[in-house]
Amino acid sequence: MKKTILTGLKPSGKLHIGHFLGLLQGLKGYIEDYDAHIFIADLHSLTELRDDYSAENKRKEIFEMTVDAICLGVDPEKCVFFTQSDISEHSELAWIFNCITPVSFLERMTQYKDKAAKNVKNINMGLMDYPVLQAADILLYDADFVPVGVDQVQHVELSRDIARFFNNKFGKTFKEPQPKLTNIPKVMSLTHPDKKMSKSDGEKSCIFLSDEPEEIMEKIKKAVADKVGLENLYKLGEIFISEFNKANYKDNNLKLKTDLATAIADHFADFRAKRKEWLKKDKEIEKILAKGAEKARAIASKKMIEVRKKVGLK
Repeated sequence: MKKTILTGLKPSGKLHIGHFLGLLQGLKGYIEDYDAHIFIADLHSLTELRDDYSAENKRKEIFEMTVDAICLGVDPEKCVFFTQSDISEHSELAWIFNCITPVSFLERMTQYKDKAAKNVKNINMGLMDYPVLQAADILLYDADFVPVGVDQVQHVELSRDIARFFNNKFGKTFKEPQPKLTNIPKVMSLTHPDKKMSKSDGEKSCIFLSDEPEEIMEKIKKAVADKVGLENLYKLGEIFISEFNKANYKDNNLKLKTDLATAIADHFADFRAKRKEWLKKDKEIEKILAKGAEKARAIASKKMIEVRKKVGLK
């Protein structure tokens, strides 16, 4: 029996190479090596409600994230692939977990503190409660492993805590998941190389997976190339340029930028081509997610019958 692995993909805008190197490039391998559960974390994305939010844009983000996942190697026939909000058991279990999780455990979450500091105008309850819903996502499917970067280990530890709280109070019900650390190269902004690459820093600071070759070339050529910026470009060169040798680019930043832009564009050429085709297949995407929801619901509903019985609900 394969071990179970679970990961969520949050639909909150275009994917950039930092996302790819952190988690997305491993999706295909997870499906081959594990009983994989991969979901579009649309409920989690609501914590980022902005003044320019619209239902139409959110539906578009969910659709495009689904397309991107498929184009990056997620085979819906080989895994459980679904949208979080299609499975109401996630929210129901999160509420039950809320009732056994100490507030103090949530207040000490470093990601909450960081996000609250960056979103002082939108410190919503969802931002604090995010890790509890995340625990429900994980524990509902008896996940053995959760792929995370070092900054997310604390959330998996909370899931383990919540599993223990529930098991001690109501009897053995949930597995305690383990974090599966991903090797995330720290990809820095092209325009502010002292900061991590982020959409919030502006579109010119990021290389998106869907960028056309000419867009990639323009962004790389305009990338800051001071001492810090150059090191960032070298790191990207080590990843994307075949047989990269730093010495080949000594005192020749233009050649470095040109070769790097070409290599990145070539790396994602197949992805771009597949993406253009899948963006036309909205009906097929609907069928894929409906089929995935059916598989996920069969697992989640069975677990929730057990949970309801143990806590005294019908």
